[in-house]
Amino acid sequence: MKKLVILFLVLAMVSTMILGCSSDNGDNGNGNGTEEQLVVGFIYVGPTNDGGYTTAHDNGRLFMEQELGDKVKTIYKESVPEDKGEVVKVIREMVDQGAEIVFATSFGHMDGLIEAAAEFPEVTFSHCSGYQTADNATNYFGRMYQARYLSGIVAGMKTETNKIAYVAAFPIPEVIRGINAFTLGAQSVNPDVEVHVRWTNTWYDPASEKAAAEALLDEGCDVTAQHQDSTATMVAAEEAGAFSIGYNVSSEEAVPKAYMTAPLWNWGEYYLTAVQEVLDGTWTNTPYWGGMYEGIVTLDELTALAPEGAAEAVEAAEQKIVSGDFDVFYGPVLNQAGEEIVKAGEKMSDADMLSMNWFVKGVVGTIPASN
Repeated sequence: MKKLVILFLVLAMVSTMILGCSSDNGDNGNGNGTEEQLVVGFIYVGPTNDGGYTTAHDNGRLFMEQELGDKVKTIYKESVPEDKGEVVKVIREMVDQGAEIVFATSFGHMDGLIEAAAEFPEVTFSHCSGYQTADNATNYFGRMYQARYLSGIVAGMKTETNKIAYVAAFPIPEVIRGINAFTLGAQSVNPDVEVHVRWTNTWYDPASEKAAAEALLDEGCDVTAQHQDSTATMVAAEEAGAFSIGYNVSSEEAVPKAYMTAPLWNWGEYYLTAVQEVLDGTWTNTPYWGGMYEGIVTLDELTALAPEGAAEAVEAAEQKIVSGDFDVFYGPVLNQAGEEIVKAGEKMSDADMLSMNWFVKGVVGTIPASN
């Protein structure tokens, strides 16, 4: 009998130790000790230290991770080509690592993400700047055109030659919309402005970006703007003694003699919301397109290089945008040929903005035909 009692006590102690270990391993900081961490994957088109687009997305990942703490674990893959096969391969690897939600951050990742969404219906997918959806996949972007309009005000007030350079990646609606918004902002304070566009057909290639900027500067442009992922356009401006509008993240430290301001992304606001919805079980595939009001886009503080009066002009326009009294593509808006595309008193629809394939009056350049 004594042996049986001792055996029972030993078994009870072992059982208690096993249960205690299981509880510790399952505790993710939520207090209930039973939930596991949500694994969140990020697919990046460039390196996290590009000083631009991918850096901005990675900052958003880190913000979300910091806010949610032990509830989440994040994984990411840098410099993933815009190739369907490569994207699907990376997603499979992430799912093997336990990913339950995956964000792909570049337009060319869309087809691969949608294919993977069909292969993994239990995983949630979200794609930046694309347009396709599925039951378990959505897309997200921000109204960056609003911040670009404000940056155009700064550039329009700064230029002395009335020729502004714009180094642009690909001729897709996202980029075209930004060029048009920037031009309208510049024209709102300087009707004589021309915005000269040079395409690079790459999101991230510092050498190509810099070469395009240098060519435009050689043609008489004295301010540069960009829809590119690196600081190369701004570096070219600084070396030429010109001034620059950046993109994605603040770059005053990188190019202090040229940088005036930049339209900035605050991706963390979206990532935090989307991941929390997955945790709560409230996620839907409704596309997201927030703006300055939601805080996902903003304009960086103006540096001392910005022209006198620009801060006041930007603040006035920003207040109108945030209040909803004004948005960038309010008529009248004319195309390059001088034809009225948006009539006075009318507002361009989101659908028309998202499919924009024409330049406003004042843009110098052409949009290559789609393949």
